[in-house]
Amino acid sequence: MDIKKQEKKFKDKLHNSIDVASRNITKNGVEICFVYLKSITDNLVFSQSIFEPISIFEGEISFDVVKQIVKSNDVAVAEEKQVVEKILKGGVAVFLSNSEQYLIIDIQKYSTRAPSEPPTSPVIMGPREGFTEDLKTNMTLIRRHFYGEQLIFEEMLIGEMTKTQVVIAYLDGVASKDIVKEIKKKLKKVKIDGVVDSYYLISLLSNRPNSILKQVGNSEKPDIVASKMLEGRIALIVDNSPIVLTIPFMFLEDLQSSNDYYTNYVYASLLRIVRLIGLFFAVVGPGAYIALQLFHHNILPIKYLITIADSTQQIPFTPFVEILFINLLFQILYEVSLRLPSYLGLATSVVGALILGDTGVKAGLISPPSVIVVAIAKIALYTVPEQASQITILQFVFMILGAALGILGLLGGVIYVIAYANSVENFGTPYLAPFSPFILSDNKDALLKVPLQDMTTRPKSFENNDEERINDD
Repeated sequence: MDIKKQEKKFKDKLHNSIDVASRNITKNGVEICFVYLKSITDNLVFSQSIFEPISIFEGEISFDVVKQIVKSNDVAVAEEKQVVEKILKGGVAVFLSNSEQYLIIDIQKYSTRAPSEPPTSPVIMGPREGFTEDLKTNMTLIRRHFYGEQLIFEEMLIGEMTKTQVVIAYLDGVASKDIVKEIKKKLKKVKIDGVVDSYYLISLLSNRPNSILKQVGNSEKPDIVASKMLEGRIALIVDNSPIVLTIPFMFLEDLQSSNDYYTNYVYASLLRIVRLIGLFFAVVGPGAYIALQLFHHNILPIKYLITIADSTQQIPFTPFVEILFINLLFQILYEVSLRLPSYLGLATSVVGALILGDTGVKAGLISPPSVIVVAIAKIALYTVPEQASQITILQFVFMILGAALGILGLLGGVIYVIAYANSVENFGTPYLAPFSPFILSDNKDALLKVPLQDMTTRPKSFENNDEERINDD
């Protein structure tokens, strides 16, 4: 093998990037070349465990001898067409002048975040570790929940330029083989330049990609993903993303919380009902307030009607414009608080909530009842934080319906949204299962929750290979 020619070829394929490194040594007349990326390989390991042992070796050098010297590392033989791909993943390519083979030693290293409790999924009791941006770490976190041989990891590369690793994780004998095949089929059809995060795959895996309804589950916690896999779902782990996707998905999943499984089942059931009420008020509340003010004030209690009349008589805007203005103000403050440093974000919240709100009421631009309605709706929105984006869109839709058609418009909107959600399914799973279609056994862990020992079967709302969870015998 012409070492200089091969070295130049691989460097050219890597566009002679500034982090491309190569080192050459000659031992007993045999030239040895190492090509790697300094930015993602462990340079200390390379020097101490690879380069130095080969440099000090006394004896005849051959491909098998080099392979034996570095056997303590992750070593593999590769074809020439695979070399560049392996180097880009943190491998060191080793080739010799007296051999036509290529040796790849994986010594990938880069800074990773330690597993910690996700900010979006805190628990009072229960596991507090969360996924990170490192694929191997995330696979380890899932593997720790399954010491049996049923857990399967399968890898795919997606993205013409990023070649992002996507791992499909499922339990053999539990997950449906048909769903696994369908997921693979959809992923193989993906034609995209790059996948930066797992959210890039959501629309590609959705049956109705243009729908505002969420059709793929997601979680930042290994215990949640593990419990969903035990029910027969399939997990998708994407490199560089702390969000793991789960398929199939039902709306019911977002009404549930990991806290529900680490507390009393009666209390968990009560909380789920509270979340559903909060969800309904977040969607319909502002629209209903507008409708009552414009069209149906006669059904309000007289004392409350007098209070509203006193507080709104000096307001220059219509109820719709007033609620819309407050909503936009809240949304702007929310966006600002997300992007400012934490110490400024807190100050912005105080300024927005106290100074702007109080000053707006005293200036006669907005009324206290309107501020309260919008504030409660915005707070209630985060009883189901996974649905926050969809709820925000529906809030504005129902505000328009309430202003244009009153209560009848709101009722029509509710019926339409439920009917539309009822028509959505992904990977053969109805969006509103197990309520529509009604599946009695699945309602043991739906809006109400029963004790764990009574959940003897896996969900029948979607296909799985093993329905029995607890053997009564």
